[in-house]
Order: sequence, then structure tokens, then C-alpha cells
Amino acid sequence: MDPKGPTETPSDVPEGANAVASEARPAAATAGRFRNLFGMDRERLRAEFASIGEKPFRADQIMQWIYRRGVDDFGGMTNISKDLRARLESSFVVRPPELLTEQKSIDGTRKWVLKVGGGQAIETVFIPEKDRGTLCISSQVGCAMDCAFCSTAQQGLNRNLDTAEIVAQVWFAAKALGGDFQNERVISNVVFMGMGEPLANYNAVLPAVKILQDDFGFGLSKRRVTVSTSGLVPFIDRLREDVDTALAVSLHAPNDDLRNVLVPINKKYPVAELMDACRRYTAQRDHKMHIVYEYVMLDGVNDSPALARDLAKLLNGMPAKVNLIPFNPFPETRFKRSRPEAIEAFANILRAKNIIATTRKTRGDDIDAACGQLVGKVLNKQKRRLGDIPVRAG
Repeated sequence: MDPKGPTETPSDVPEGANAVASEARPAAATAGRFRNLFGMDRERLRAEFASIGEKPFRADQIMQWIYRRGVDDFGGMTNISKDLRARLESSFVVRPPELLTEQKSIDGTRKWVLKVGGGQAIETVFIPEKDRGTLCISSQVGCAMDCAFCSTAQQGLNRNLDTAEIVAQVWFAAKALGGDFQNERVISNVVFMGMGEPLANYNAVLPAVKILQDDFGFGLSKRRVTVSTSGLVPFIDRLREDVDTALAVSLHAPNDDLRNVLVPINKKYPVAELMDACRRYTAQRDHKMHIVYEYVMLDGVNDSPALARDLAKLLNGMPAKVNLIPFNPFPETRFKRSRPEAIEAFANILRAKNIIATTRKTRGDDIDAACGQLVGKVLNKQKRRLGDIPVRAG
């Protein structure tokens, strides 16, 4: 990625994604004369320091102060000269988001509603488990993908988040959870599964992933940062070329007829094209890496034994894990959660075909923090829904 500007958007992405990249622009984290350092990966930050005559290693030092020690005040960066600290204070800022509300579930899940300007707010969720702490972060204010079973999608899209707004969620959560940034890592995994379609905001998400994985950034391993997508095929290929990170695909149906209804982007990139992109994604990587296929379980819709057999056939021979997600209801939805016995039967059919299948434990549903329930606060939404977008003829 060019450190001085965004990469070019592929010409064959769906019109909705192009709208995301152009018209639904992020609010500038660099408003006024200050630029938010949360928005700069190491390549970009080194270029900034070189432009003011400083050695590249100064950028590494600054990143360590921010991400390894949790310092957001230049005055506290004691191994930086006073002159450089003064220059930084005149041009840059380390600006975390403003907290609007916080909720804590009875199961320990925590949800923060964070202000992102213009009356907008996003939601960030931390899910503690015995062996890990997973932070679910947002990449957009709202979402244009219009997935039928998702509360976020019902709001439409207002705008992209910029890189600073994405990265700052992780920094904020680490501070709020009270862990040591270097030693006691409360956050062990970060997943781009909050509000928005991450790959529709690719130019901001890519540097955010790099900061999360950078040894001078949060230092998370490539297997502990997961980017989720509903199926933007050109950007899956881009991601494969640009960074080594885990991938999750919101599949939810094994055939085009049903997936067209549940996940409308399928009309642009049908199941066969999506699976080809997934094969390419894993082809030249560590074969221990699986793609996680998310499959929300909807009663009487996509949970039949026949569809389980179709899914097993679709994934045969692929490095795949299937994450079965009991549907989490939201107001005015027409869907119901599959019965526990139907979910277990579905999983057993997959396991019988040697496909790893797990059932996600519902967490945080008492505070509307479970999968598909995040809504934030989306005002003046642009009517960005894929149902209004021309798609390729069948």
C-alpha cells in the first residue's frame, strides 16, 4: 500500500462497495491541523517522520509508546527529545474515541457505544473466555450489505470509519479493561465482525490490520486477527496479496437460491465464485490455516439435514471450519432461532464428513451485544442497500 494515499479500488467490485469507498467518506480524524496517529501504520508513520527530517526509528519508538505502553500524551514519551515532542504536539494527536455508554452482560461480555462524530456512534464488544479474550470491532457506521438476518444491516450505511477510528477501538478497550499493554494481554484476539462489511472499507481496514499485527503495534499474531466478509470476491483476492491474516466468510447457505435471499451480495458474487476465491486465499499459505465459514442457524430456513449435506459437499477438500451461530433476534425480524436439536443434527452431519463444526455459544444477548445485534447509532443514513443495486444477470 502506498503510504501517502489509498490504493485504487478494483473496477469490478459491486456498485454498493464503490459507493462506500467514494460517497460514504469517513469523517476526517485529521480535522483541523492535527492528524490522529492511530490512523498510520508503520510504513506511513516512517514516511511522515522522514518528511520532517527524522530517522525512521523514531516512528517505531512512537508506536511502542502508543500501542505497547498505552501512552497518548507526547509529554510522557520520555526517550523522545523535547524538541521532537514539541513538533509532534504541533501537528499530531493520539485521540481515543469518546465513550457514550457501557454495558456489562451477566456472562462478562462488555459492550461500549463509542462516539465517532456527526451524531454517529458505533459498538465495540469484548467477549471474555477461559483461554482468550476476543474484541469484536466495527469498520463502518451501519452497513450496506442488507443481510436479512442482521440488525446492523437494517439501518443502512452512513459512512466508513477511517483507520484511526478502527484502531482506536482496540486501544480504548485495552485501556478500559485495565490490562498491561505489554505483558498481561486481556485482548488476545481481534475480529472485524462488528458493524459494517470490512472489505467494503478496504483502504482503511488494511492499515488497521497491519497495526494490529505489527511488532511495534499491538503485536498480535496473524492467526489472532480475523477479517470477516459477506463475500466481496475482488477484495478477498486483494487481502490475500496484501497481508497474511485469518479470514471468516459469512456463508449462511450452501446454494445460490437461498443465499441470494439471506446475503444479497451473492447476486453479484455467487457461491461458486466465492468458493474459488476462498481456495485461492489458502492455496499458498500455511495449510494449517482454515477459513471459518459463519452459518447463522435460522429455524425452518437453512437448518435442514439436506442443506447440511449440501454444505458438506461444498466444503469437501477445503481447509474449513464451520461456525454455527444460533440466530439472535432483534425487533421486527421475521426469523426464529433454530431448535438446539436441529443445530446439533446439522453439526453432526458436517462432522461425519470430516468437517470441523462448532456451535457458537451465545454471549451478551442480554445487552444486545451478540452476533447480528449491534446497532450503534446511525443517523442520516444514505440509502445504501444492495437491494437497490443492479446486479449481474443469472
